[in-house]
Amino acid sequence: MEDAAAGDLARLLFGDVSLPEYLLVLAVALTASVIGGLAGYGPGLLLPLVLVPTIGAESTVPVIGASAFLTNASRFWVFREHLDRRAFLIVAAAAVPGCILGAWGYSLLTGPGAGVLIGLFLIVMVPARRWARRVQLRLSEPGMAVAGAGYGVLVGSTAGSGILLLSILMAAGLGGPAVLATDCAVTLVTSVVKTGVFQAAGSMSPANWAMALMIGAVTTPGAFIARWLVRRFSATLHTRILEAAILIGGGVLVVKGLVA
Repeated sequence: MEDAAAGDLARLLFGDVSLPEYLLVLAVALTASVIGGLAGYGPGLLLPLVLVPTIGAESTVPVIGASAFLTNASRFWVFREHLDRRAFLIVAAAAVPGCILGAWGYSLLTGPGAGVLIGLFLIVMVPARRWARRVQLRLSEPGMAVAGAGYGVLVGSTAGSGILLLSILMAAGLGGPAVLATDCAVTLVTSVVKTGVFQAAGSMSPANWAMALMIGAVTTPGAFIARWLVRRFSATLHTRILEAAILIGGGVLVVKGLVA
């Protein structure tokens, strides 16, 4: 009886994901966290490449959204004294309505449709990141609000839009620790909002919660590993590797979604 109960609990928490698949996801999550510490972004772009085949496209964005709260909570605590409160309030307030809309729309997508959306977004974000750095846009407070609204729709419906938020904050004149602190604060808000929408829509099963909590826990040491590596390796090299993985993986997700 006890063995049967333990088996039922394991199926409830882990679903159809095998132990090797779970370990692979956690290994990629830790690696993505380290790369994020070196290149400034990474977890939200790399994790879909392993989560979509493991838990399905419909669960990928909800799981990443929930895990992002834990991932960013520790980072925010470290940099909290550098928070730009005005930029945070403007961007967060503008992003919340779009985040709700985007998350609700994503919850209505079928598996193939969600896979195509994630794949296309991953591919587009590679040149978009380079364009944003080259143009060096400057945003006023109204511009921050408009950009924040657009970011809200994307963060609610896709994974990997964190690079857009970084670009918005830097274009608003923030730099150094202020960017990190404000980015984490906004992400905490949008993570709570989108997770609430996905929970209400029935997209956050116990198995998805277990996966999100494990990912959030395993990514915490990544920041400390990145701090050790940053003095020994070039962040540019890691960025190039990351971009290649994103383009290839995004293309695979699009093809799979189209032929499904």
